[in-house]
Amino acid sequence: MARRTIRGGAVTLASQAAQFALTMGATVILARLLTPRDYGLIGMVTVVTGFLAMFKDIGLSQATVQRAELSHGQTSNLFWINVVVSAAIMLVTIALAPAIARFYGEPRLTLITIALSGGFLLGGLNVQHQALLRRQMRFGALAVAGVLSIAAGITTAIILAWRGASYWALVGQQLAAAAASTIAAWVLCGWRPSLPSRRTHVRDMLAFGGNVTGFNVVNYFARNGDNLLIGRVWGAGALGLYDKAYQLLLFPLSQINYPVAAVAVPALSRLAGEPDRYRAAFLRTLEKIVMLTLPLVMYLFMTSDWVVLVVLGPKWTEASRIFMWLAIAGFTQPVGNTTGWLFISQDRTRAMFHWGLIGSGTAIASIVVGLPWGAEGVAMAYALVGVLVRTPLNLWFVGRAGPVRTMDFYRAIAPFALAALCEGAAIFAYRRWAPPSSALIGLVVSFGIATVAAIAGMYATRGGRQAIRDVLQSLAHLNPTRAVAP
Repeated sequence: MARRTIRGGAVTLASQAAQFALTMGATVILARLLTPRDYGLIGMVTVVTGFLAMFKDIGLSQATVQRAELSHGQTSNLFWINVVVSAAIMLVTIALAPAIARFYGEPRLTLITIALSGGFLLGGLNVQHQALLRRQMRFGALAVAGVLSIAAGITTAIILAWRGASYWALVGQQLAAAAASTIAAWVLCGWRPSLPSRRTHVRDMLAFGGNVTGFNVVNYFARNGDNLLIGRVWGAGALGLYDKAYQLLLFPLSQINYPVAAVAVPALSRLAGEPDRYRAAFLRTLEKIVMLTLPLVMYLFMTSDWVVLVVLGPKWTEASRIFMWLAIAGFTQPVGNTTGWLFISQDRTRAMFHWGLIGSGTAIASIVVGLPWGAEGVAMAYALVGVLVRTPLNLWFVGRAGPVRTMDFYRAIAPFALAALCEGAAIFAYRRWAPPSSALIGLVVSFGIATVAAIAGMYATRGGRQAIRDVLQSLAHLNPTRAVAP
């Protein structure tokens, strides 16, 4: 299990690295071909379509991965449920298009919404195929599908933007990526559904999926209420700046969290009956996540103005302070994401839904408090409440039951928080006493400083040294013929 999990994680991380390179390259190009208003228009629609998209899955992909035993008939029934629900959501989205345009006072949103609705049906056709690949831990196939879909979407967007299609380039990107993902999943998975059968029962899986969907619904408002309110009160320009800053921060973090989650959830589900092994496996995974994300977020926080200038260009400089505040939320967000693995793999989805109500309430309250001060005010309030209130509550809530307790999180995080502080101090000293001649040079030099300082900070603690040794030992699973010193 350890060897298969580590190899799967390595394949998935390599895939995410390729997707990261493709997407960042496309971001640099598209940010210069398109305007903040173009991104803002799409952001207005995706607040609604993103909410509706949660229902095409209705938690059934997680049920497919989590169940110890699963028949072909059950999977087929789940497939047809996903398809019917996705088709219904597509029709609902088309019907809502005029209302969305009226809400924002932007007539162009009607056709944008109708065009994007086709992505729901495309996505519903591959939910179970993707879930089966994750269940079988076929991470190579998932990696290929992910890279192909990203490449198809990026190619479409750049061609359309180059030809002057403005915001339609971003619409084409989403539809092309969805189509490519579905085709790749069907080809690589090889599974084909049979006709639905009433004799095959999936009621308990629907209940499991219902709780997951309930959590996703309430959590969606916490993650997207900011976009909705900024777009409604401050308009497309402000939303474009905020949304692009959020994406620029979230994207590198998701390249770490998503592949690890894809491996961790099926692996932890198989260990749910062995508490000691389960706890050890989760904590080892958690410490590897914070080992990567805390230094990365500190680097982005300390160089926020340079990152925005180099990646997005001069016309996006107003987004730099928004990006800086959101980076504060980025310190704890990857840790909060791992709590979902515990809820799902332990079959505690009802508790997960209850936490969603609490966490979403605090997030929405922070957004409302910050809204009078514009996009930057929302970012500041969201970040501070997330770090000081929402994350501690989340860790307490999930640690009340199960093998992993609340203090386990803090013990795992502490060495890498210290390393990130050392890194931040080093970059601050560089910026204060040896400022660079350009933003690009500053980013390159700061990255080197950040790497050295973070590693030195990890070696300063016993937990950090043990985590580094653990990484080196894990590499033996990728190349068993090579010995790794203990």
